[in-house]
This record gives sequence, structure tokens and C-alpha cells, in this order.
Amino acid sequence: MENQSKVLNIPTAIIIAGAIIAGSVIYTMKPSPSANQAAAIGSQQMQLKPVSSADHILGNPDAKIKIVEYSDPACPFCKVFHNTMRKIMNEYGKSGDVAWIYRSFPIDKPGTRPDGGILHPNAGRESQAMECAAALGGNDKFWVYTNRLYEITPSVTSTSPDGLDQKELPKIAEFAGLDVAEFKICLDSGRYKDKVEASYLDGLNIGIQGTPSSILITPAGKQIPIEGAQPYESIKQSIDALLAEGK
Repeated sequence: MENQSKVLNIPTAIIIAGAIIAGSVIYTMKPSPSANQAAAIGSQQMQLKPVSSADHILGNPDAKIKIVEYSDPACPFCKVFHNTMRKIMNEYGKSGDVAWIYRSFPIDKPGTRPDGGILHPNAGRESQAMECAAALGGNDKFWVYTNRLYEITPSVTSTSPDGLDQKELPKIAEFAGLDVAEFKICLDSGRYKDKVEASYLDGLNIGIQGTPSSILITPAGKQIPIEGAQPYESIKQSIDALLAEGK
């Protein structure tokens, strides 16, 4: 991954990097940025945006280890990794050792398919739906909504090229205990379209090449890229090594 801080120059770092990168699965590729996007990227510094209260955070915001994920809700590999991260948080979140930060990177741009078309045409709207859930119900409802969306979203294939039926979005809001009428107003207004696009540009800015893509932030503040839907065992090995080192 481009423009990331250098990984730890100690044996543990070598183990961590190897565990994270080895066996990486194919993940959904991004398109080349448009002229306007390239201009926006060029005006920013090439660094990971700091984690803040504006982020969607599961777990302790002051956790020793943070995993910042850039994800696309229509991406089948993101669905796999989402389940992996839920398992990670079940093991390490309660102790406050790990926090999961979710950032949107919807691949709903022209040129994401070989024929020049759009790979995930509904991903941007689905990302906006998640933002509406957060706006109406706070951080907890964001995660309830997001988890449910990933649970019921079918893998994008030739037989289901659009992924999730968009009629399901208000139903997920109802499942999450949100005001469905207010949710529909929020989603239909496009209120969070710019916020989702800004998150996408942030991903481009740090060299994200596809989804899922994540950055593991160590207790020392170093950044280690996680490319693709790495298996639970690899993420766990990295976390355990860092926690052991910090003792």
C-alpha cells in the first residue's frame, strides 16, 4: 500500500507483516480517479486521516490497537472480512485492546468493470444509508444497521449484479429500531452523499487499491497495511504479537 508509515523494524514486525500479507485473497479493484477527484487528492497530504469522534468506531476509542477499514457494502470480499472483524471484536473488543473503525469506499464509479461499466452501482447509496442510521440512532445503531446490511447482502454475481435489493434498506432501518419515515427522508435526500464521497477520496489519498483494505495502527502508532479479506487467524496472530510485545 502506498504512502504508509514504515512498518516496525523489529522481528515482530516481520512476523506481523508476513501474516497479514501471506495468502491475501483477490479483492475488488478501484477505478482510476477522475480529473476532479485527482485534483481533490492532490490538494491533500498523503497520510491516513487520524481516527476521531467523527469516525464509526466499535470498541474502545483509546484501544491499544486500531484497525481502520475502507469497505464497500456490495463487495463480497468485504462481506467475508466484515464477519472476520466481528469475530476479532468479540475476542478483543470487550477487553478494550482493539477498536474497529469503519470508513466507506464504495466502488460505484464508471470503469470498475472490464467493459467500462459500474461494478457496484448501489454501493454509494448503501453507504449513505449507513450514515443515515448513524445520524438517526448514533454509533450503536450504525453498527446494528451495518451488520444487518452485510448479513443479508447477496454476493454480486452475473445473476445478482446489483447485489442487495434497495427495497431492503428501509427494512434494515426498521430492524435496527430506527424511525423508518425519517430514515427514508434522509436517504432520499442524498444528505450524506458528499460525506461518503469524501471518505472515498480519503481512501484514494492514502493509496487504497481495492476493498476491503485496512490499516492496523500499532500501540506505537505505526501503520501496517492489511490488503484483502485476510483470514481471522492472520489478524489474530498479528494482534497477539503486538499485545505480547507491549507487555
